[in-house]
Amino acid sequence: MQTTANPKAGQILGMSTIAFTVCFAAWTIFAIIGISIRQELGLNETQFGLLVGTPILTGSLIRVALGIWTDRYGGRLIFTATMLASAAATFLLSYAQTYPQMLLAALGVGIAGGSFAVGVAYVSRWYPPERQGTALGIFGAGNVGAAVTKFLAPFVLVAFGWETVAQVWAAGLALMAVVFWLTTEDDPVLVERRRLGIKPKSAWLELEPLKNVQIWRFALYYFFVFGAFVALSLWLPQYLIGVYGLNIKTAGMIAAFFSVPASLFRAYGGHLSDTYGARRVLYWTFLVSIAATFLLSYPPTDYIVHGANGTASFHIEMGLVGFTVIVFMLGFFMALGKAAVYKHIPVYYPDHVGSVGGLVGMIGGLGGFVLPILFGLLLDLTGLWTSCFMALFVLVSCSLIWMHVSIRQMERGVTGDALAKLPPFPEMQGMPKPVLAPRSGKTVITDWRPEDTTFWQQTGRAIARRNLWLSIPALLLSFAIWQVWSVVVAKLPLVGFAFTTDQLFWLAALPGISGAVLRVFYSFMVPIFGGRLWTTLTTWSLIIPAIGIGYAVQNPDTPYVVLLILALLCGFGGGNFASSMANISFFYPKAEKGNALALNAGLGNLGVSVVQFVVPLAITVGLFGWLGGDPAMVDGSTGPAPLWLQNAGFFFVPFITLSAFASWFGMNDIASAKASFAEQAVIFERRHNWIMCWLYTGTFGSFIGYSAGFPLLANMLFPDVNALQFAFLGPLVGALSRSGSGWLADKYGGARVTFWVFILMMAGVTAVLWFISIKDQPGAFWGFLSAFLLLFFATGVGNASTFQMIPAISAKEIDRLMPEVDAETRRRQAEKEAAAITGFTSAIAAFGAFFIPKGFGTSIAVTGGVEAALWSFMAFYVSCLAITWAVYTRKNGLLYDIERAKPNVSAHPAAAE
Repeated sequence: MQTTANPKAGQILGMSTIAFTVCFAAWTIFAIIGISIRQELGLNETQFGLLVGTPILTGSLIRVALGIWTDRYGGRLIFTATMLASAAATFLLSYAQTYPQMLLAALGVGIAGGSFAVGVAYVSRWYPPERQGTALGIFGAGNVGAAVTKFLAPFVLVAFGWETVAQVWAAGLALMAVVFWLTTEDDPVLVERRRLGIKPKSAWLELEPLKNVQIWRFALYYFFVFGAFVALSLWLPQYLIGVYGLNIKTAGMIAAFFSVPASLFRAYGGHLSDTYGARRVLYWTFLVSIAATFLLSYPPTDYIVHGANGTASFHIEMGLVGFTVIVFMLGFFMALGKAAVYKHIPVYYPDHVGSVGGLVGMIGGLGGFVLPILFGLLLDLTGLWTSCFMALFVLVSCSLIWMHVSIRQMERGVTGDALAKLPPFPEMQGMPKPVLAPRSGKTVITDWRPEDTTFWQQTGRAIARRNLWLSIPALLLSFAIWQVWSVVVAKLPLVGFAFTTDQLFWLAALPGISGAVLRVFYSFMVPIFGGRLWTTLTTWSLIIPAIGIGYAVQNPDTPYVVLLILALLCGFGGGNFASSMANISFFYPKAEKGNALALNAGLGNLGVSVVQFVVPLAITVGLFGWLGGDPAMVDGSTGPAPLWLQNAGFFFVPFITLSAFASWFGMNDIASAKASFAEQAVIFERRHNWIMCWLYTGTFGSFIGYSAGFPLLANMLFPDVNALQFAFLGPLVGALSRSGSGWLADKYGGARVTFWVFILMMAGVTAVLWFISIKDQPGAFWGFLSAFLLLFFATGVGNASTFQMIPAISAKEIDRLMPEVDAETRRRQAEKEAAAITGFTSAIAAFGAFFIPKGFGTSIAVTGGVEAALWSFMAFYVSCLAITWAVYTRKNGLLYDIERAKPNVSAHPAAAE
């Protein structure tokens, strides 16, 4: 890193800042034109939040890739290309007419937001470390582009319409791209690399630092200081119009009182970070933000006080002037915080500014996408405009607590030896030290050698089978709780809940989202806490949504927000899959992992079919007498009939209790399977981790997505058939095929089986499309059902075969990456990585529970039918087929030699090592 700034650094910084300002102005264009679009299309609050947040989603997700490309190819080229691409999308926005078209165009407009990651990596290479905070603070002041849009766009909109705003902003982006290219040059690092003929490092190595928890902590800070800034920039005009009754011009002007300080003072924040330290600046940012968001979150309230001399009443409400002042203060300290966060990155990670800055920027930008949707959702649920600031109060409080705890841990680590010598209480100084003897027990296995044939046959197999057969019912219950809302939602209107179709959709979709997110964290928990403890805790956690649903559905006056929270908590069940699979993978040798994981997952997946088959029966019977509550009387085919909808939750409580106790008293921990998050996070550097995420999304993502979407799809396409009574068949077939086909992958190779699975899935989609095209003809439903059952069967086989591939891939890669260590060390490392990859891929694939039903809905909204969604699924399966062949099954593919080896070679991998 250079010690003095390059002579051309000032010019580069200036042009980059101007370019970023133009990009940011385009990125937040929906804050103004979105209001007109909302009125034109008649959007509700949630739809409006999604519209203004969609560009933020693209601009956030693309930041990691743009940051890496900047490190590899230089900021000048990538910055210019980014502006041109976003200019084209912004211009095409002016021709959009429907809501789906608006969303599609908004995705393209969002590319402009990715320019931040490009600029951070580009600008930092021109300055020494002691000046990078100030330089990046000045560059980040380009956030003022949001204020530019708020100042100018309302006047253009009123005079010429929102379409002209989009066209003018597009022209500005294109012009700025040309000017930037002509007035800048490649950074010194790229020039020197070209001079020496050094090839840029692999993109996978750029991701190496992302395994550090510290980076994710920085990302949470940025989620608030930047994500909340973007969210409020988009939301404030709407807020001011709704709360204070202002017109759009005035609302835009006042909203700029937030955007301007939150942008321009970022440069001052960089100076303060260089002078006083970024940590001190962040403390002040979070403390002031907590106070500001608390004041802003207080809703208009009337108080009546009964005193000794009578009653007194008074009213508390934030006036427009006070609101503007506090928002100005909040924006000012957010600006300081944004600079402070990015002061850390080039100092801690000088060789990975692009990837690390891109990740932190991506998480922060996602705040700009998620928070407007959350604001709209909270407003719809609570009716309180100030609920958005309540959410921000919680967010900034969590950020401050995590930062303070981390700093205290670091300080204790510095003086750890001295502190460790002190007794728990001062009175104990001078007393003899107690001698601690290590506790031993049968639950922790210290000697575990599954690849040793003698050990496996005499000791290991029995222990592994016991843990497997205790894991399966726990996982089955987890899937049942995860999918219980698919049944409950359809019955809520019958028992008196007056929810809209959109509200019911969110109840059905939220478990899929929360379950998928939790899987990301759960996938790393077994090596940290141990499989026995973690399985027990996660099984007990299912009691919370089960009992909660049982009580909530008995009263139609239960607030919608309570049901939303319970739907989110059902995600506990979805998260359990990742940790369960990771745990079982430690117990079995490579030759039997495929079948073991297939049994665990396949029989666990039966929970989806169980809940769709058992719950409709359980809610018709008073299983728990007076303890279960009174039934609701609903209209049936023969007249009023009792319905115990609460049994949908209560039914599973005794089984959860039994399974949790069985897990605690019957399962084991493997001592050698212990690993920290940092040790497991090495998988983020492994390209095969990301490839397997793609392939497993094709199999399990399809299984869980079709499970959620098939009942509604069948009911819509064939209204004359009671399709719901057949809904459980698909998950049943998929679960049984998974549990019964693991031996295929063990015998013939996971990649070879996966290859044919995707061919079978393509055939299944083709058959579904055919029977939809003739759906009015006799027997079409049975062909449609058979085609879907074929798809479910294929997903089950593919779920087993893809998971069989993971340990084989890890073993071969570790042999290549760690040839200097002994065979036993390589085996342990391969098992740890395989377990982490197994869990992480299941986390990514679980998002299919949300996106496939949503894909059907979007296809219907845009085209009037589901065919477009099915064709997109077909294209995805084609990509999976091509990847499987190109990377794994073709000659010279990674698994070609392993899967075509003689049985006796693969059956004794330890000997081969």
